[in-house]
Amino acid sequence: MAVTYYVVLPFGRNDEGDLVPGEGHELPSAMAVIRRAAAIAPQHAGVIAFSRDADLATGDYSPAVILARHGETPDEVE
Repeated sequence: MAVTYYVVLPFGRNDEGDLVPGEGHELPSAMAVIRRAAAIAPQHAGVIAFSRDADLATGDYSPAVILARHGETPDEVE
């Protein structure tokens, strides 16, 4: 059985100034994570909204699909 997860992930800066991920939050739909990312963007260095498919039977995950990006985010997140 396959499911799609929709996640919004904020980024902040640590004491050294490095970009670090905050706590991700799962939401029920693509539109919900896109709206949440836009809403919380002013409070964070950056925010990414993404989806990811998972096969619950095998435990396999597909690569993340970026749905929205605001502010500063790591270069390796594409």
